[in-house]
Amino acid sequence: MRFMMIVKATTDSEEGKMPTPELIEAMQKYNEELVKAGVLLAGDGLHPSLNGIRISYPEPGSKPKIMDGPFTEAKELIAGYTLIEVKSREEAIEWALRMPDPHGFGQGEIELRQVFEAVDLTDNPEFLEKEAALRKHVEERKKS
Repeated sequence: MRFMMIVKATTDSEEGKMPTPELIEAMQKYNEELVKAGVLLAGDGLHPSLNGIRISYPEPGSKPKIMDGPFTEAKELIAGYTLIEVKSREEAIEWALRMPDPHGFGQGEIELRQVFEAVDLTDNPEFLEKEAALRKHVEERKKS
């Protein structure tokens, strides 16, 4: 089971305030624990929404609308993520609870969401075969 730990943005992260050296060290230690346990798939921090682009689809079949950041409501924005693969929802929660306060100022909030697997979406064997081939191709490209 894959889960994404979504680190919510704060006013500080949206202003581009960088983490303290202590927080960077704590996050590095946490990431090392994830790697040693063999559960880390990916994880990164994101630039503030000032540098972001939002693409929306206001009408079915219409052209997409492009809007440059910054975006409002910092608490609804994402400042970073960690993608893990674990055996259960409970294990995902355990890992999320071990993450240091992601902003280090008492404002941190993590949203934990399970990632859909192809078999959750369809039982069409042709689609599942194509999806498996795409994932294999991506993994092979990472290795080269």
